[in-house]
Amino acid sequence: MGSPPGLAGRWRRLFAGVLDWLIINVVSVPFTFPSWEYVWDRGRGAWERYPVEHTFLAGLVAFLYFWLLHAFWNGQTLGKRLFGMRVVQERGARITVSQAAVRQAVAAGLEWLCCVGMLVDLAWILFDPRKQALHDKVARTVVVNA
Repeated sequence: MGSPPGLAGRWRRLFAGVLDWLIINVVSVPFTFPSWEYVWDRGRGAWERYPVEHTFLAGLVAFLYFWLLHAFWNGQTLGKRLFGMRVVQERGARITVSQAAVRQAVAAGLEWLCCVGMLVDLAWILFDPRKQALHDKVARTVVVNA
């Protein structure tokens, strides 16, 4: 099983990823502003305002962005489209909906392992001959030139 021709460059992948995360941050701003809830402070015997960030909702926005765009927009996010790349199966066929979900679930899981998981995932691209991150390996996908 050989590498498909035209594997996307590491730097372009990085820049596309940065652009995608900027887009996600702009879209998820309404979900990340803290709201306030009142909680009872037993020690003081009073109600206190406590900030609650809705990071779960912001994470959901990110998951849906990557999953749905990869699955239904020819394997591309806005960043990948701008930088001329797309995600395909290892043999070059279009990525499936389930592959896109697995790919993003693994990436999200590694991101939740603090920064270490995400850094290992992204650093893997530097040493892998097929330029696959760990989430690509699990989903059996590669990023190629569009």
